[in-house]
Amino acid sequence: MNDVRALLAIAGKDLRSEARSRAATVATVFFSSVTLVVLAFALGRDADLMTRAAPGALWVALAFSGVISAAQAYQSDLEGGAFEALLTLPVPRAAVFLGKLLANWGTMTLLGALLLPVAALLFDAPIAGGLPVLLATVALGTLGFAIIATFYAALTANLAARESLLPVLMFPVVVPVLLAAVRATDAVMIAGDTSLAGDWVQLLAGFDLMYLVVTSAIFHVVVEE
Repeated sequence: MNDVRALLAIAGKDLRSEARSRAATVATVFFSSVTLVVLAFALGRDADLMTRAAPGALWVALAFSGVISAAQAYQSDLEGGAFEALLTLPVPRAAVFLGKLLANWGTMTLLGALLLPVAALLFDAPIAGGLPVLLATVALGTLGFAIIATFYAALTANLAARESLLPVLMFPVVVPVLLAAVRATDAVMIAGDTSLAGDWVQLLAGFDLMYLVVTSAIFHVVVEE
């Protein structure tokens, strides 16, 4: 089977499975919405403080919800015995990882696109002037997060304490991606400087490429252990 076709087939299977159950979708949308509302309520009536907090609040909500989405990435396959079948496909193990990653990234990007206007409205932060840069930031930031989350979800999938180990292991690695994403978002929303945001977006792209190459190269070791 062609590697690209296998990758797309795995991603499509995961997306169709999620569309039927909606388990992770409902949990991530609900949790991220509650996070934004609670943060907006906690910051009170200081309009300037709320505007300055908008980039951080957006990425905190996305990060916490991304952990929930990643934790579900392998569970249905493991419970049904389908993951072992995936590993027997005559394709590189990296194609299985990239298929899972593509589905996880698609879910997180959609969630980010939905949360962006919600955060702008709740925190009174302007987004219209730099919307293309903000969407690029969401796409690349969620890609970097999804790469690390999907990789560590595979690493912890068979462990009894996977729910607690997953965020403990992945967050120290994903911090550079989150910081760059917050800075790029801040440059657009607060400073109105799309040139500065572009520099951070380029750094995000560099992080994504580095993480993608490393995790794809060593994924076969993770699933064989």
